[in-house]
Amino acid sequence: MNGCLLKVKEAFDDLKPSEKKVASYILSFPEESVGLSVGELAQRCNTSNAAIIRFCKTLRFDGYRDFAIQMASDISSQKAEEDSYTDIQVGDDLETIIKNVSYNNKKSITDTLLVLDIEELKKAIAVLHSSKRIDFYGVGASGLIAQDAQQKFMRINRYSMAYTDTHLQATAAANLSAEDAAVFISYSGETRDIVETMEIAKKTRAKTISITKFGNNTLNSKADIKLFTASPETSMRSGASGSRIAQLNVIDILFSGLGSIEYSEIKKYLDRTRKVRAIKKFRD
Repeated sequence: MNGCLLKVKEAFDDLKPSEKKVASYILSFPEESVGLSVGELAQRCNTSNAAIIRFCKTLRFDGYRDFAIQMASDISSQKAEEDSYTDIQVGDDLETIIKNVSYNNKKSITDTLLVLDIEELKKAIAVLHSSKRIDFYGVGASGLIAQDAQQKFMRINRYSMAYTDTHLQATAAANLSAEDAAVFISYSGETRDIVETMEIAKKTRAKTISITKFGNNTLNSKADIKLFTASPETSMRSGASGSRIAQLNVIDILFSGLGSIEYSEIKKYLDRTRKVRAIKKFRD
């Protein structure tokens, strides 16, 4: 499964009206959509050929042919009932809750792998590798992800800070430089304080990386490098747990990717911090 239909679902709310017509038809009649020409699909969606092409470009496909090929592959491999997220219902027994929460968290990681662009990941890791300072910005649940990132990167002696207070975010961003990197975390990509902080960071010429849901949003439209996550849209999400798990996974990928190319240099720091942390334990 290459995530074609997943991308349509994730980006749906951010699409333009003419593009939503296309998305609605494809999601309602995925098998019927396979093999249609641009003109045939436009006719069934009651829109234009140009709208179909824009729709494909919005979803980051090279064109309609690329989209059609990947959608056909999706249809042949996807089992909708098995691949759907499961909402948590009031009154569920504990065994059902354990199963559904665990499944949704696992699926958020699996789906995130389908919307992550490996070339963008390579760019992000290269930027982190060359940066003197790495800042992480987030509020609420995304702020916890920023703090997790800080402690990971501190372990390898990279100058990094996590900012979750909006006033401190603005102050820190104003003091970035062209040699620094700033990572902005927001599932919706529409958190006003995070967007405003990125605008401040952009003025310093720091490299900016966004981690948001797939699709067009205000935050990733301003970022130099765009990384995407996917998570369940269920009514009882337990504090945005799905998006949090997906964001943590992206941070782990960035950290591991950087660690891989810097391992000979950072091994001594990992050993040092491991020894220091061992002292804090009652037993080694």
